[in-house]
Amino acid sequence: MYYNITNCTPIASVAEIRGGPLAPNLYGVVTFREVQNGTEVTVEVWGLPPYKPAENGKSPIGPHGFHIHENGICEVGDPENPFQAAGGHWNPTNQPHGNHAGDFPVLFSNNGYARMSFFTDKFKPADVVGKSVIIHESPDDYRSQPAGNSGKRLACGVIRRLY
Repeated sequence: MYYNITNCTPIASVAEIRGGPLAPNLYGVVTFREVQNGTEVTVEVWGLPPYKPAENGKSPIGPHGFHIHENGICEVGDPENPFQAAGGHWNPTNQPHGNHAGDFPVLFSNNGYARMSFFTDKFKPADVVGKSVIIHESPDDYRSQPAGNSGKRLACGVIRRLY
């Protein structure tokens, strides 16, 4: 575990992603590592559904919305609309959608695989412990309020301290 020696707060956290009934083969890991002036977020996932363009009034499948949600609860609940107990996007500063602390870039499926790393100055790894990470069916439009019209929730992982 990476710790800040002065106050013993974790400087790294992790979420193990597991797919639900809509994407049972989806799995992966998201890590949050404290770096100068913010956090480096790294995600690696397998089993993403392939891209399917929008048609007949239905949203596309992929690229996949990717967010931190308010509650660290990854219970499936309704198999047709899973992971609702995770709540909405994590938004501790009450920003409009597109600027939530939990709004992340979309994930692109490359034969089911995606890997990405990015920087954010909106939180530290310790701030997100106990929240969840959700991967959605459709891309986030970063405009629609409150959650970007990113479709059903395919996978979920609770963020915990990295020991």
